[in-house]
Amino acid sequence: MEHALYPGTFDPVTNGHLDVLSRACRLFSKVTIAIAESTEKSTLLPVEERLRLVEENLTPEAYPGASAITFDKLVVEFAKEHGAGVIIRGLRATSDFDYEFQMAQMNRHLDDSIETLFLMPNEKYFFTSSSLFKQVAKYTDRETGLVPPNVHQALKKLL
Repeated sequence: MEHALYPGTFDPVTNGHLDVLSRACRLFSKVTIAIAESTEKSTLLPVEERLRLVEENLTPEAYPGASAITFDKLVVEFAKEHGAGVIIRGLRATSDFDYEFQMAQMNRHLDDSIETLFLMPNEKYFFTSSSLFKQVAKYTDRETGLVPPNVHQALKKLL
């Protein structure tokens, strides 16, 4: 399989997300980051801003074959429409596993031709999440090295 889909809210994209993306780019010739337009989560950034922040980081040298797009439907339907045979999911800690396992099983139930592949980021990103970073950014503009510089600047302006 040559094409993988990496879905999520990416609100905002973190260095952990980008680390998982770099791992996926080593395994697949094409990786599409699929940014969810509507979600059960309340998002801080509008989808257009999340897309822009991701795209600004997608250099061909660092992430060969990567692109980004927004979507507003079931992930398995979107993957099938775009010819992706694999859904990439990042796992940081065991606390992620239950949720991700349930989602992978539901996706398999909906379309068993699409596989889910779990990738772990570098251990220095195990504790980070977009939600946690947003809480930190709300109270300080300190550079943490947990998000790309463009995301740090965008949140600094917003918050």
